[in-house]
Amino acid sequence: MARFGSIDAFRQWQKQLKAALDPKRKEITICGGTGCCAFGSPDVQRAFEAELKRRGLAHGILVKRTGCHGFCEKGPVVVILPGKFFYPNVQVEDVPEIVEKTVLQGKAIRRLLYVDPAAGKKIVRDHEVPFYAKQQRFVFRLNGIIDPVSLEDYVAHDGYAAAVKAFAEMAPDQVIAEVAASGLRGRGGAGFPTGRKWQLARQAPGEPKYIICNADEGDPGAFMDRSLLEGTPHAILEGMIIAAHAIGAAHGIIYVRAEYPLAVRNSDIAIEQGRDAGLLGENILGTGFNFDIDIHMGAGAFVCGEETALIASVEGKRGMPRPRPPFPAQAGLYGKPTNINNVETFANVPLIILKGRDWYSAIGTEGSKGTKIFALAGKVRNTGLVEVPMGATLRHIVYDIGGGIPRGRKFKAAQMGGPSGGCVPARYLDLPVDYDSVKQVGAIMGSGGLIVMDEATCMVDIARFFTDFCQKESCGKCVPCRVGTRRMLEILERITRGEGKPEDVGLLQTLGEMVRDASLCGLGQTAPNPVLSTIRHFRDEYEAHIRLKRCPSHACEMLAPTACTSACPAHVNVPEYVALVAEGRFADALEVIRRRNPFPSVCGRACHHPCELFCRRGDVDQPVAIRHLKRFVSDRVRDGGSPPRWRGKRRGRVAVVGSGPAGLTAAYFLALAGREVKVFEALPVAGGMLAVGVPSYRLPRNALARDIDYIRRAGVEIETGRRVGSLKELRGAGYDAVFVATGAHGSVRLDIPGAALEGVHDAIAMLRRVTLGELTELEGRVVVIGGGNAAIDAARSALRLGAQPVTILYRRTREEMPALREEIEDAILEGVDIRFLVAPLAIEGEGRVRAIRCQEMELGEADASGRRRPVPKPGCERSVECDHVIVAVGQSPELEFAAADGSLVVKQGKVRVDPLTQQAQEGVFLGGDAHTGPATIVEAIAAGQRAAQAIDVFLGGKGELPLDTGFASPGKPSEEEAAAARQPARARPPRRRRGNFDEIVKGYSLQAACTEARRCLRCDLE
Repeated sequence: MARFGSIDAFRQWQKQLKAALDPKRKEITICGGTGCCAFGSPDVQRAFEAELKRRGLAHGILVKRTGCHGFCEKGPVVVILPGKFFYPNVQVEDVPEIVEKTVLQGKAIRRLLYVDPAAGKKIVRDHEVPFYAKQQRFVFRLNGIIDPVSLEDYVAHDGYAAAVKAFAEMAPDQVIAEVAASGLRGRGGAGFPTGRKWQLARQAPGEPKYIICNADEGDPGAFMDRSLLEGTPHAILEGMIIAAHAIGAAHGIIYVRAEYPLAVRNSDIAIEQGRDAGLLGENILGTGFNFDIDIHMGAGAFVCGEETALIASVEGKRGMPRPRPPFPAQAGLYGKPTNINNVETFANVPLIILKGRDWYSAIGTEGSKGTKIFALAGKVRNTGLVEVPMGATLRHIVYDIGGGIPRGRKFKAAQMGGPSGGCVPARYLDLPVDYDSVKQVGAIMGSGGLIVMDEATCMVDIARFFTDFCQKESCGKCVPCRVGTRRMLEILERITRGEGKPEDVGLLQTLGEMVRDASLCGLGQTAPNPVLSTIRHFRDEYEAHIRLKRCPSHACEMLAPTACTSACPAHVNVPEYVALVAEGRFADALEVIRRRNPFPSVCGRACHHPCELFCRRGDVDQPVAIRHLKRFVSDRVRDGGSPPRWRGKRRGRVAVVGSGPAGLTAAYFLALAGREVKVFEALPVAGGMLAVGVPSYRLPRNALARDIDYIRRAGVEIETGRRVGSLKELRGAGYDAVFVATGAHGSVRLDIPGAALEGVHDAIAMLRRVTLGELTELEGRVVVIGGGNAAIDAARSALRLGAQPVTILYRRTREEMPALREEIEDAILEGVDIRFLVAPLAIEGEGRVRAIRCQEMELGEADASGRRRPVPKPGCERSVECDHVIVAVGQSPELEFAAADGSLVVKQGKVRVDPLTQQAQEGVFLGGDAHTGPATIVEAIAAGQRAAQAIDVFLGGKGELPLDTGFASPGKPSEEEAAAARQPARARPPRRRRGNFDEIVKGYSLQAACTEARRCLRCDLE
């Protein structure tokens, strides 16, 4: 290549290269980033070259290896131009078909197309893929387009035009002023204004001056700088050249990790090309300006990302920070003025000089300009590199670009800023992400690491992980960091083992603040951030680990050896009973279930199955169908077996008020512990809400009766139709303890005009009348208000009673609907019309319901759970004609009897109880919906289980539950058996559901159950 001796000569060459670009030329571009290389892109490239050569097309069609496309999990990524056909995960065997059909015929190959996980739609063009379409790529604009080691390719796409403009048209002070006015802040972590940093270096006395590009990218999961150096190394060189011109530097250094071999290789080639072309070295483009760049490879110490430690490493010393001032701009490398920026900062500079300060400062927020590249990783569907304007929300990044959280789980938090950052909880999903806003919630922008966490992520363990990283990476120079992080790590490890002490949280806070305030460098000063931010936002998780010896995320190995068992509120030994099903030992499997849950028939049908949400098999393909297997064994073992009755004399009398799942579970385990138990139920039937609140198409009465009969045979006496007047009444009857488990049979009123009109029904009361046989017909048009299970049950019951049409109005979107996913899907399948983002304003009619006036809603900012609050859409009201309105907007406990004699104080429908013992006062315990408000069936069962243990201890017992381990064989199914797909459960078709309440789901056959059970990974054996 000829060396250009003048700016005019270079500009003429650039003009020729741009004119030679042919937008219609056929090209096969293959991602050559590290991620795609690991997936085999070099082999794919060679296959394309060989195929074109075989067909005699090698000279007419260009095969180009580009930089990282950013969508690393989909590698190798291939884009066919000019049609922009996007093919992810391309294999060598796909190459001939791509050449034949796409390159030559211009046709898409459907089997190779990208499928949007949110919409399930196949996408043809790269710019239509949501992951790319919803980004705003400026810094990353050439990655995936140009050949990283082709100077001609870079120059043809306006490369070095900014540097030439700076040399030809701008004095150094003008360059600095332009960068300062653009609002560019350093992308390496602290966000210091770049123009101001350059000005300090320019004004500092001393020669020579140095430019250092900090490519020591040490945050776990972050690879933005690596991809820029791999994909557009000339852009970083150009930014460094402009910076050198601005501050008067003669020498530049790229400090890069040795474990970035491709970045080092491409940067080295780019430097040589720059020298050959006269863009580096002496008398650059005939301007008389001298500047050259060398590469210095670091050994991978995280602390060397800190400026003064990096300088020490370049000087051949141990990478340890030093006190500041003096700052590097005053006395840096070899004691001379030194400007240090990271890779992404330098990559922004050519854009600012070429397009101008006004263009750049129009992007972003008031205090944070331009775009930011994030390394999106963790529990999100689409992972990779994401470039968005400063001020983009976490929701936009995680959901619009990242595709949301897989497996139906909820967003919990995002770790921002790497080990030095903090955890941002769900309530800040709509927080504009910029330097100032993230700092306010206890995090930092950092270099751009963004790790998404879901419900299965333990925040205490996350704090432990990052503290462990910082402790190991501490250089050890100062005591606060060296010793303080070690002590913090020891406490966190103790907590995750279940050995935490009540004072540990306060001690962690004190230590964290001390390390933050007293450490010498940025590593130590920010090392406590993950701990302090998780305590700030997730203190309840620390308390659960310490007080309850429980990991709410079911992730800490010592507290949750198997995630499914831990996730089950009743802690049923799932792997053991599933293994027994696989062995064909169905009665033993049922016995294991009942040792923690006396309602296998109920939970096999109506449980919300959190065990499946956390089942580790779901990380491979689909979770084991645990609920269906529970239902299978409860149906298969028809005689139900004999409960382990207490043989001795019963001691201690316990009264249980309410025969719902909490009350009967407590009674069952107390009976097994030798207590004399009597259950009082106000309704004419036993079962509480199970009997009168769950329609029989979901829970047949005979299945419920089977479980209740088993509980009775364990020694529990149940008196129905008996309403308890007060706690004093029970004390007077000689009971030693009382367990209040009355459920949540009350309903929350709908406070809008017309709520008292004839034809307005309460959902709970309506379901009760249906199950008791008091309501057998419901004709006309029905509107249901609400989004929970009661709303879905009421709507589906109305259809079966003859109503038509049946419409549900819900004020949020389907994603926020609290009802079970499968129940929502079945309701739609059966013909229920669900209208989202609609809220009721008034029920209209004269004496009787005629219509309901509604307000259309739109989603606003997130609430504490991360769900977006619905807000009214101005001017969007409409009416829905109807004959009946069923209200299902909430349930409440009925505890008036408990306060009737002044024994307990009921405030806002709740009684304060000890969270460990569930005791409200001496001898009086509360549990289930009566304590927590409306909850799920298995959560009520768990509350009854805990209450039984607490009451047994209160009465002098040990509070022990029956042993539930050691039944199944310790072996695992074969690999072939375990590889089976999840077995579907049989169900009645929608056309056969109208007009009857017959059970819908038919459950597993013998073969399907055994096949499904063998899919279990047996995590308990690891």
